[in-house]
Amino acid sequence: MPHLLPKPTIFSHARWGVMLALFAVPAMALAQTPPAAPAARPERTVVATLPPADIANVPEQILALDLSTGGRVLIQLRPDAAPQTVERIKTLTRQGFYNGLLFHRVIEGFMAQGGDPQGDGTGGSQLADLPAEFNTLPHVRGAVSMARAQEYNSANSQFFIMLLPRLTLDGNYTVFGRVISGMEFVDRIERGEPPANPTRILQASILADNLPQPAPAALAPPAVAPPSPGMAQPGG
Repeated sequence: MPHLLPKPTIFSHARWGVMLALFAVPAMALAQTPPAAPAARPERTVVATLPPADIANVPEQILALDLSTGGRVLIQLRPDAAPQTVERIKTLTRQGFYNGLLFHRVIEGFMAQGGDPQGDGTGGSQLADLPAEFNTLPHVRGAVSMARAQEYNSANSQFFIMLLPRLTLDGNYTVFGRVISGMEFVDRIERGEPPANPTRILQASILADNLPQPAPAALAPPAVAPPSPGMAQPGG
């Protein structure tokens, strides 16, 4: 299922095709079909901005991303704010799902999005989509939130890291963590929609598992093969 960026006006090419098809339906046909009631927005869970003492700096609740930009990013997870989302991130991380995946859409002054095995914004894991866990954690610089399709309960594996604050996203996407170390490596993620030479997650791990950071030679940006014909590309 195509996943939207955390910006309601940006769709995948596939979704644009669906929208154009809808606009092509005669007005009479539209008038004969009552509009579907919009899905109820999930309630927001009120949580403290700072993590509670039993979570803060606890290795089991810290996600480590070793990036091809040359360093390790540590993300404080917030199971108090988004327990099912954090459990999903941990499960996929320990399966090695994120290893080698790229940041496929990175917008200057906005965010860096990754976690798609297709590498084009249309993919996800084999696990079921997640229920939305909207909460009061803000989309400030360093916040980590789940990407989703138009349906609220459609987050799966893709996530984005905020490069600058965008509080208009609050209450519309599930924030599940925040960068606490290595934001300088996030800032080095290659920009583009998609980037010409995308930054990759060489290794994702939970800090409690004590996986060593990849050797320096592995941190060099990999060569990028040209996309195969017909591959869906993120829309603008």
